[in-house]
Amino acid sequence: MTCFFVSDMHGREDRWKKLFAKIEEGLPDAVFLGGDLFPDLISLASENEISKEAFLLAGFAGLKKQMKDRYPRIFLILGNEDGTRREAQVQEAESAGLLEYMHNRKTDFGPYSVFGYSFVPPTPYQLKDWERYDVSRYIDPGCISPEEGMRSVPVPMHKIRYETIQNDLTVLSGDKALSKAIFLFHSPPYKTNLDRAALDGKMIDHVPLDVHVGSIAIKRFIEKRQPLLTLHGHVHESASITGSWKDKIGETNVFGAAHNGPELALLRFDPENLSQAERALI
Repeated sequence: MTCFFVSDMHGREDRWKKLFAKIEEGLPDAVFLGGDLFPDLISLASENEISKEAFLLAGFAGLKKQMKDRYPRIFLILGNEDGTRREAQVQEAESAGLLEYMHNRKTDFGPYSVFGYSFVPPTPYQLKDWERYDVSRYIDPGCISPEEGMRSVPVPMHKIRYETIQNDLTVLSGDKALSKAIFLFHSPPYKTNLDRAALDGKMIDHVPLDVHVGSIAIKRFIEKRQPLLTLHGHVHESASITGSWKDKIGETNVFGAAHNGPELALLRFDPENLSQAERALI
């Protein structure tokens, strides 16, 4: 079985064209898309960025028409810069049979179960659609609370204030064994090779910033439940700083596809042979 994983495409047409070409050439069984896929919402004031947004979903339609029964399963979540406003477009593409929208969902994939989850802990950015308190209402210095910032779709304040990533994952995963589970996250787990930000020596009000910006809840979840594989994006520069796009938490393989260069970072893996997974910069 061959699977592809990419994340943090940010509406870059050149990256999407490379991915579409690799899908047609490599004939994967599944493609996992880990969020921050579209141009950011602020840039959409220009007609050029709107056309890029349309290009993405039209690209999958063209690929399906070309590949016919070799078209892979496409598992997709949104990221913190995509905005929940994009859910309607994604759900329309799902209805057309182009992809499977996985946020807060589970589906079967051969002998495996695929789960998706988009939320990240609070960041310094203004858009809060896909931000949620992690394990408590604490936020790191320099970050903006989910109760502040802006949203593309209104959310009741009690949900913003009291729901956490930790509680969400408990509900999503249930109580069954996860030894054959693949989790598609946007946030990486805390203090791993995948969540290292370029914050060295930076301070807010004389308080040093934590250089690890991943989710404590996701880290604890992986430690406790030990899924087969977790896939992550979000922190572009982490692999450049740590020298690795992967990690291991207990028996769980942890892969990251975010990249801070101009290339497409494409991960290829077989769930039956994760030790042979590889990352190509294209």
